[in-house]
Amino acid sequence: MHGDSRATSVTLIVDAGNDALAEDVDALTRRLRGEIQELGVEAVTLQTTNTAPSGTKSVEAVTIGALAVTVLPQVLPRLIEFLQAWSLRSKDRTVKIKASVGDRSVDIEYPEGASEVAVQALIQKMTDTLTPSASTPRQQ
Repeated sequence: MHGDSRATSVTLIVDAGNDALAEDVDALTRRLRGEIQELGVEAVTLQTTNTAPSGTKSVEAVTIGALAVTVLPQVLPRLIEFLQAWSLRSKDRTVKIKASVGDRSVDIEYPEGASEVAVQALIQKMTDTLTPSASTPRQQ
């Protein structure tokens, strides 16, 4: 099902706190990438930019602390729940989530100490925002 048009594009921004070094954030992001791959997402890659640091010959540069994830709608709640649990593993660990499908998008950041009820509300908000309303007629 790779390339499914219903897939959601998700950008994750990892923050390890004010005292974290860039190398620490990069290592944490790469470990998170490995764990997300095990969830059954379509794809998860380190996010890149087209601007390489000066003095390098590369055309693309990795954005430290950023992952690009492609996920099908039925896997999205599992990803969100996993990210909430992952962020609670260590103090000062947060993840900002930006998801989009077509022209619809939503940005979410877990509040510190978010309860299970709050996480379920975030999942519902994301799902409601990213899926067309059943009452909205489809254009043909």
